[in-house]
Amino acid sequence: MKAIISGGGTGGHIFPAIAIANAIKSKYNDAEILFIGAKGRMEMEKVPQAGYKIEGLWISGLQRRLTWKNFLFPIKVISSTLKAKKIIKNFKPDIVIGVGGFASGPTLQAASKLNIPTLIQEQNSYPGITNKMLSKNVSKICVAYDNMNRWFEERKICFTGNPVRQNIVNILDKRDKAIEHFGLSTNKKTVLVVGGSLGALTINESIARNLKYFVDNDIQILWQTGKGYYSKAKEHADEIKSNNIKVFEFIYEMDLAYSVADVIISRAGAIAISELCCVGKPTILIPSPNVAEDHQTKNAMALVDKNATILVKDIDSREKLIDELDLLIKDEEKQKQLSENIIKLGVKDADKRILGIIEELLGF
Repeated sequence: MKAIISGGGTGGHIFPAIAIANAIKSKYNDAEILFIGAKGRMEMEKVPQAGYKIEGLWISGLQRRLTWKNFLFPIKVISSTLKAKKIIKNFKPDIVIGVGGFASGPTLQAASKLNIPTLIQEQNSYPGITNKMLSKNVSKICVAYDNMNRWFEERKICFTGNPVRQNIVNILDKRDKAIEHFGLSTNKKTVLVVGGSLGALTINESIARNLKYFVDNDIQILWQTGKGYYSKAKEHADEIKSNNIKVFEFIYEMDLAYSVADVIISRAGAIAISELCCVGKPTILIPSPNVAEDHQTKNAMALVDKNATILVKDIDSREKLIDELDLLIKDEEKQKQLSENIIKLGVKDADKRILGIIEELLGF
């Protein structure tokens, strides 16, 4: 099997791309996989780290504000489509897969014109402009939410879920190890706060101004701040001088963090939500307002509609987050309800399901 996987820009696109590649390689040892990304974006570093080759296109998105950079956009699209066409002709893939992000547009467009089987993996409950446009010509569309026929042709849609990190699929037996690893007490409630790999200023400020709440109520907190807020968070924590507050720039052992958490506070990125659904813990989501087409709010609402999470708007979080957390911490029945409902939405084998669709398209 020869496959090209295209897209990136954020971890939310790159992680599924690598997971699909790994699923192909685990079944087809001799498979050849080439990635196509956007020059200067995160995938150009992360994909080689995962052991795969990548080619870069000169492509970026349209700026929302009026800027001279937008005049370059049509030139970049034409240039990138021509380069993608050349790469595809040289590599001769059996299939081309798009995961969203700037590079997937020109790559999938070129592959469709060359009559190569194509597949897009849409992570969000509300598709971006690129995938909406591409959907008209691709062979199959793998989705992670219900009711996607509002935007895509029903016959092309395959419900697969989003690929998640395999080490978080089963966390039931990791609690004791987590308590030791993070230096926690076994008999206290633990809250995990994550704002994404780069952190989230509003969430961090909401926690920082309420650290006394955790001390007064004897609640432990694992607080991932991201790089930008870490030193400030450490200062706040050092002033309080409580063993209940554990501050991290980044938590690498997320499986352990998930296993020990009683309640999780998180952004509402598509991949984060897919992981939280597999973890099955009571969750408060604070969607980022700084993403295209307000994807995160739409992702979160898909869970709210099924009584599977609590949503706090970013603009309200400084005032309301701790109040909502306090209500939830004190309501065991609500915790149980949220936990039962969110885990019903979890898909733990999305990568294998996507591989199944690829095999179906290719007649393997």
